[in-house]
Amino acid sequence: MKAVVIEEFGPAEGLRVTEVPEPVPAAGQVLIETEAIGVGGVDAVIRRGTLNSYGFQPGFIPGSEVAGTVVAVGEGVDEGLRGRRVWAFAGMGGGYAERVAASDFLPIPDALSSEDAVAIGTSGPVAHFALEQAHFRPGETVLVRGAAGSIGVSAIQLAVRDGAKAVAVTTSSAERGERLKALGATQVLDRAGTGDDQYDVIIDLIAGEHLPGFFDKLNRNGRLVVVGIVGGMPPADFGMKLMQDFRRSLSFVTFSADTVSPEAMRTVREEQFRSKDFKAVVHEVLKLDEAALAHQKMDDGEVFGRIVLKP
Repeated sequence: MKAVVIEEFGPAEGLRVTEVPEPVPAAGQVLIETEAIGVGGVDAVIRRGTLNSYGFQPGFIPGSEVAGTVVAVGEGVDEGLRGRRVWAFAGMGGGYAERVAASDFLPIPDALSSEDAVAIGTSGPVAHFALEQAHFRPGETVLVRGAAGSIGVSAIQLAVRDGAKAVAVTTSSAERGERLKALGATQVLDRAGTGDDQYDVIIDLIAGEHLPGFFDKLNRNGRLVVVGIVGGMPPADFGMKLMQDFRRSLSFVTFSADTVSPEAMRTVREEQFRSKDFKAVVHEVLKLDEAALAHQKMDDGEVFGRIVLKP
């Protein structure tokens, strides 16, 4: 079968289309003929080599979430799932392929497209639990840093739905700002967060060298939650900024969906899949062969929402 592998870590052109053996579903798994493959920020971070301490090697197939039709089932899986359309989490990788074996899967409602399923499937629950990690409460103000990605657009919608007094965003252009306002944002800042306003909660999808400056944008007792590192690691001494502002009682925390139980993730995902008020944002649908182009668009900061690949 056809798949995309990381032939060389670094630039997007390090991705290559090749032929690999078709996976065989193990006990508890289904084999999915993919119809839509989500292109996520973590895929780009792995491809750049940022996470090579995890043991990633050339030949690795990126991609963590897919949607498609079940064509085979492993031992212990209901045979009735054959022919059903499902969303599935492939783990840290394996998704950029024509067929994917996975044990974490969920049937997709008829009203939800496969493209929308991979735009929501991971990003929606991650945004939900990131706000929970921040101990967000109705009436508080929220800033979403790097809001144009799929987690960011989800976080905006959820904060508004759950009673935020105001939701500010950082983004790269006025055009994007207007699109974010259409999703519920009330204030648009540039990437540096220029301005004197402060917030109760910051959901940070960027990290990077400028992270410490965003502690200045927290109210007293404010909480900053880092959900992604698409901008790279922060400075090694970034915690000194918190200590210098000791009397403001600021909190910094990281969040990974790995710390949430599969049952809790499934419950939230199922609710979001069926919600009529939660909007999936698909930037563009490209062919699987165009995975390198998809990654280049992410590197260039062009993506609003999520790019989806189709075999």
